[in-house]
Amino acid sequence: MQLGVYSFGDRHRDPVTGEQVSVADKLAQTLERIKLADELGLGFYGLGEHHLSDYSISNPGTVLAAAASVTSRITLSSAVTVLSTEDPVRAYQQFTTLDQLSRGRAELLAGRGSFTESFPLFGASLEDYDELFEEKLELLLKLDREDPITWSGRFRTPLQNAHVYPRPHGEHLRISVGTGGNPESSIRAGVLGLPVVYAIIGGEPERFAPLVDLYRRAGEAADHPSTGLNVTMSAIGLVSKRSQDAKDAFYPYWLETMKYGSRARGWPVPSRAEYDSWTHDAQSIFAGSPQEIAERLISVGRLVDADRYALQMDWSGVPHHLVMEAIELLGTEVKPLVDKELGSSTMD
Repeated sequence: MQLGVYSFGDRHRDPVTGEQVSVADKLAQTLERIKLADELGLGFYGLGEHHLSDYSISNPGTVLAAAASVTSRITLSSAVTVLSTEDPVRAYQQFTTLDQLSRGRAELLAGRGSFTESFPLFGASLEDYDELFEEKLELLLKLDREDPITWSGRFRTPLQNAHVYPRPHGEHLRISVGTGGNPESSIRAGVLGLPVVYAIIGGEPERFAPLVDLYRRAGEAADHPSTGLNVTMSAIGLVSKRSQDAKDAFYPYWLETMKYGSRARGWPVPSRAEYDSWTHDAQSIFAGSPQEIAERLISVGRLVDADRYALQMDWSGVPHHLVMEAIELLGTEVKPLVDKELGSSTMD
């Protein structure tokens, strides 16, 4: 099982110090983190997009292109590209350019996103939420599979015998689909034969096992080879030398996100006791020691036969030195334990 990291470039005002990292500094820190992950042999680094002031990344492809120049092995992915509000032709060109720059290490992770600020920003209607994604995903896949392409749809001008350049470094661009746990999304990914990424930001990951099974059964029913039905699991948390240090360090930043969710979506703000129960043995929040996190990754990875597990460790702007330490421990202490039990994966 391959291990990796993902981030949205969070730069929220620090709930402990009151400071806020500038966009320029956060982007520089992001490149440092990706470079370190590559040097340690981690397999994946994903960057998501937000169009809000507390995040530094609105265009993951641009930052990933910079990362391509300082890395040599790691897969560089969006996490996610909000395809519903993108032009698939332009998104495809951006990531095939990244694929050429990185010599085949690009991945376009397409999804709807958990926030909707991009819809009014780019002139898309939330009333077309599902239809936009389905049509644009269809076009994106056809762009990858056909050259030249002839296509027409509802949400953009038609293409008539059009060539879209550059082409990928290899035969195809790696395109995967992200989902927060919708059964229909798992079925769609399986029917299309696309790798699937489960965005898990709350609750025990075991509850996703039926969805993974649904995804694989849909893929097999559509006659896709099992080798292409790759599953990526994700988690939030932090790795520290001492388990309690990780739990204590992550708590104020996690709480800040919960407070935001309470204001924006009406979530109840959880108590510290609830947090402690969720971090105990990394049940749903993967904050702990390398041994503790490795054991949890192995347990869930084996249950769902995951090909990749990615951790988000900078929620609400966890300080850079703590994230760098966590990446170091993920590569030097967690990865060897996981590799020993589950083996490593190249995700080719």
